[in-house]
Amino acid sequence: MADRANPVRIVLADDHQVMRRGLQLLLDAEPDLDVVGQAGDVESARSLVREQRPDVLLLDVNMPGEPSLEAIPKLRAEAPKTQIVVLTMHEEPEVAQAALRAGALAFVVKHAADNELIHAIRRAAAGETYLNRNLAGRLAAKRMLKGSWD
Repeated sequence: MADRANPVRIVLADDHQVMRRGLQLLLDAEPDLDVVGQAGDVESARSLVREQRPDVLLLDVNMPGEPSLEAIPKLRAEAPKTQIVVLTMHEEPEVAQAALRAGALAFVVKHAADNELIHAIRRAAAGETYLNRNLAGRLAAKRMLKGSWD
């Protein structure tokens, strides 16, 4: 588990500078979390992850350049120890499912409470999956109705 001496190292990737600054302020208030870089597009995020080797990449789904979901397997291959937390406005179960299948460990919607995002980052850093309870329930219901658990 992370602590002040060994904080969780995080790279923030979101195309909105105001969002990145807000996230930086939120995460800097936690003694066991340390933001080591920020990126405004997927290619910059990939570069920072290769350079910094963070514990967690906080990745927005919609950014300029390469699609974020398509970049997740590449990011996992380039930095297998970096866990990916997807942070997005999308609440559709299909988007969450696609992100998790691509290799993300956590999926958080942007309207989530601060403590939910922090919890998801800590869980991902520990190698654990996190999915918002409401979204997880919707995903499970959708799968049950389809009769598919693939």
